Amino acid sequence: MVFLKILLILDLIALVLAVLFVLGMMTKRKPKNGFYGRLGDYHYAHRGLHAISAGIPENSLRAFRLAANNGFGAELDVHMSRDGRLVIMHDENMKRTTGVNANIGAVTTQVLSQLTLEGTKEKVPYLEEVLPLFVGKTPLLIELKSENNNHVELTRKVTNLLKQYPDLDYMIESFDPRVLRWLKKHRPDIVRGQLSCDFFKEPKELNIFQRFFLTNMLFNFLTKPDFIAYKYEDRYSLAPGLCKKIWGSQMFWWVVRSQDAANELMEQDSMIIFEGFAAK
Repeated sequence: MVFLKILLILDLIALVLAVLFVLGMMTKRKPKNGFYGRLGDYHYAHRGLHAISAGIPENSLRAFRLAANNGFGAELDVHMSRDGRLVIMHDENMKRTTGVNANIGAVTTQVLSQLTLEGTKEKVPYLEEVLPLFVGKTPLLIELKSENNNHVELTRKVTNLLKQYPDLDYMIESFDPRVLRWLKKHRPDIVRGQLSCDFFKEPKELNIFQRFFLTNMLFNFLTKPDFIAYKYEDRYSLAPGLCKKIWGSQMFWWVVRSQDAANELMEQDSMIIFEGFAAK
């Protein structure tokens, strides 16, 4: 009898934990009339329409110009420099793309102005240089790369700059739930998305609890994202499946590298962030 009571208690605990787990992933439901107008009408070129074999580096003005002129939206990454400039680059450290072994947050505009991308003549761009390329054309998917607890300053600076472009279509995403929390509180009009992946596969300096909560997007109940952007290779993970099936979340997948994969995802009413081909 005691054994059965223990089993019942354990079952109840498991049920409560399962419910809390699912509730933690709560997102906004996908709008019934499509994904926020023009934002849902485009594929998004990952870091612009780049091809280093053709001399077009990722996250360069040329790559973004090509994306906009060819009818694609573009995904881009925003860091903040030491002197507060909004810098477009994927990695926190600039070694891979510029050859200089320094973090963006540790350098000033004076240093950045001397750098070029991947052995080309393309300069490191700033967000204010990219935004005009897309006004009246295609949308932007803007990823905010917060570092050293600068999420508030970074998000405020980006959203203040975006106010200067009322005719620009855009949305903001981040791996950092604090960015989405700030947007929910201060700029709920901006479409926001939670980026994620299986952090247990990633070499980042995160403890096991951080990996668990970020992999499963268990801060969604606080941030209520409009969409989820999950790593394509991790598409069979539990969390994105639950978000889509239970909460009706709009899914983005990154990075899609073939038309066959794109076609399969579009049949599932998902949106794609692509690279290495011109998605149709």
